Amino acid sequence: MPTCSKLSDLYLYDTKIVHMEIQPISSRMFTLLVLYDMQTDYFKRAIEGISHQDAQNRLETKANHVAWLAGSLVHERFELARQLGGFAGADKGNELFKDHKGIQDGVTYPSLTELQEDWETISPVLRQIYQTITDEKLDTGFEMMPGENMTYFELISFMNYREANCIGQIALWRRLLGYPAINYM
Repeated sequence: MPTCSKLSDLYLYDTKIVHMEIQPISSRMFTLLVLYDMQTDYFKRAIEGISHQDAQNRLETKANHVAWLAGSLVHERFELARQLGGFAGADKGNELFKDHKGIQDGVTYPSLTELQEDWETISPVLRQIYQTITDEKLDTGFEMMPGENMTYFELISFMNYREANCIGQIALWRRLLGYPAINYM
C-alpha cells in the first residue's frame, strides 16, 4: 500500500479505493459506508494492546470504561443488523448491553479479544446490509422509544456518529491508561 505524506493525498488515495469497493443501492449510503469502513478499522486500532484489567478500569470515576465502550459498540452493530436485515445472531455481551443498558458497577465485561471476535463477525454482515438497503427502507419510520419516531436513515446516521464518538473515547482512555495514541495510519 502506498504511503502518503499529506492528509489530502491520503484522502485522494482512499477515495479511489472507496469508489471501487462501495457501490450501495442507495446513493445516500455512500458516505455512511465510507465512515463505517473507517470506524471498522479504527475500532480494532483503538483497543489494540489494552490489557483486560485496564479495559475494566474506570480510574475511580463514573465514566464508561474501555470494555463497556467496546462492548456497547459491538452490541449496537448486532442490534442494528437485527433491526435492518433480520439477522438473528447475538454478541457475547448481549445480556450486559441489551435494551441499551448503561455501565453496571461490579460487573466484569467481556475481554477485548472476545469483543474483537464479535466485531469481526458482525461488521461484514452489517456492511452488506448497508450496501443493499433501499431508499424505501431508509425512509421507513419506526418508533425508537415511546413518543420518539425516526427513519432508518436517521438511525443509521446517528449510529455512525455514535461509533465515532465512542471510538474517540476509547482513544482518550488509551492515553489516560498510559498507552500510546491510536495509530490512524
